[in-house]
Amino acid sequence: MKKLLLSLTILAGLGLTASAQTSPVKFGIKAGAAFSNLSFSSSGYTETGDMSTSFYIGGTVDIPVSEMFSVQPGLLYIGKGTKQSGDLSDLGDGFSGKGEVKINPFYLEVPVNLVANFQAGSGKFFIGAGPYYAIGLGGKVKVKGTVGSSSAEIKEDIKYGDGEAFKRSDFGINLLTGYQLSNGFNIHAGYGLGLSNVLNADGDGKAKNRVISVGLGYSF
Repeated sequence: MKKLLLSLTILAGLGLTASAQTSPVKFGIKAGAAFSNLSFSSSGYTETGDMSTSFYIGGTVDIPVSEMFSVQPGLLYIGKGTKQSGDLSDLGDGFSGKGEVKINPFYLEVPVNLVANFQAGSGKFFIGAGPYYAIGLGGKVKVKGTVGSSSAEIKEDIKYGDGEAFKRSDFGINLLTGYQLSNGFNIHAGYGLGLSNVLNADGDGKAKNRVISVGLGYSF
């Protein structure tokens, strides 16, 4: 039995080596638009903010494990957050009447996806999924409204960690799909479903990131 297991292990290793030889590791760059919001919940009540537009930029490494499947880790700088319009009277700082609050945190995100590739035409269609982990790096909170009889805008830097509004880390599930041409260019779309509470809120208040992304990439 031990000899049989050893033989199977050697054959599997040879198969992966052959696959890697026919399908080499590829590096890629990608960038595009990120459409995000935050899902808020407290005491059984759930509300989703309005979608905010930001961007992402980063790179990927595509590691083949078979003719069809590959593992694709990446590193992205991505904007998340939300915006909300409403009565600003409770915010203080002299604001009154209606206005808009925009929360735009930026994260350094590491997704690790299992990707399935299907040959189609002169390129390939791909679809994948996997977890992501992200660390907050910065961002802004912007408030636009009326103070007295004049329009006003306040900007504050987002800070992370204990004692701040935002937690440092975020993690969740990432989905992606797209089409890659034979020349290396691709168009892709993705969805990030945050599973962790990103706010240091008192009580049972929670907020989770939701991000739709659309962009272009190039593999070499």
